[in-house]
Amino acid sequence: MTEQPFKPEMTAAGLSHSERVSCLDERGQAQEIYLVGERALTIYVDRQEIVTLMTIGSHPELLTLGYLKNQGFFDQLTELRVIQVDWETEAVAVVSTQSESDFSEQMKQRTVTTGCGQGTVFGRLMEKLQKIKVPDIKVKQSTLYAMLAEVYAYNEVYKQSGAVHGCALCEGSRIEFFVEDVGRHNAVDAIAGHMWLNNISGDNKIFYTTGRLTSEMVIKVTQMGIPILLSRSGTTQMGLAMAQQAGVTLISRAKGQRLLVLNGGDKVIFDAIPELRRKNDRRGVLR
Repeated sequence: MTEQPFKPEMTAAGLSHSERVSCLDERGQAQEIYLVGERALTIYVDRQEIVTLMTIGSHPELLTLGYLKNQGFFDQLTELRVIQVDWETEAVAVVSTQSESDFSEQMKQRTVTTGCGQGTVFGRLMEKLQKIKVPDIKVKQSTLYAMLAEVYAYNEVYKQSGAVHGCALCEGSRIEFFVEDVGRHNAVDAIAGHMWLNNISGDNKIFYTTGRLTSEMVIKVTQMGIPILLSRSGTTQMGLAMAQQAGVTLISRAKGQRLLVLNGGDKVIFDAIPELRRKNDRRGVLR
């Protein structure tokens, strides 16, 4: 009998994604639309206030887990006993196994970044990144195209309301877990929490995001052990530098049959090269 991985005691306090509101359109006609919910969630660990995140609240427990893991507060799931979300107080109480916990030093060692919704990574994580090398795996172009087609069906909140980022954990073209939130780092942290809670290895996974590939995004995916990071958006120079250091295959502007491989080009098997068509796009160039 397979031993089940340890899981802390957790609430299941996920909220609905959106709510209907009334508005007037450009003709002055009454319309009903959906707006994405946004709630503050303050994380307390052993009664110490850590951070306040703005979230749609669909996976608050996983978001908390992933945030604490990605920011280096805890390395082992067994260090956590309870994760309890209370929306009335807009707080999540985390109880650890440590008799005397003090995170003051960790809170000092941080670097301001360009990430939305959090904006910090801790300095010691930069040191940890230098020691991490992700698995060296290849991926077919056709697999990436199939995955992009699959992930489109999962953008439920974005299609209904807009105003969110989406992230997906994929194995080949299959979407294993998908999260949307108002900040892309909330979504990636929720996936990190899901992987940590369920003891999922990132060795053979692809990470998809709708957001920019900044240094913080690359750092988090590297910590998750995922070798391929793909976005429909662009990449920053520091994001590319981090990917080169860790050996992450970095792919940006991935939409339809277009993509840009910025790092790891030798790991992409170009087996589905689109036909060159003589057609002017909006910039008057051939595509």
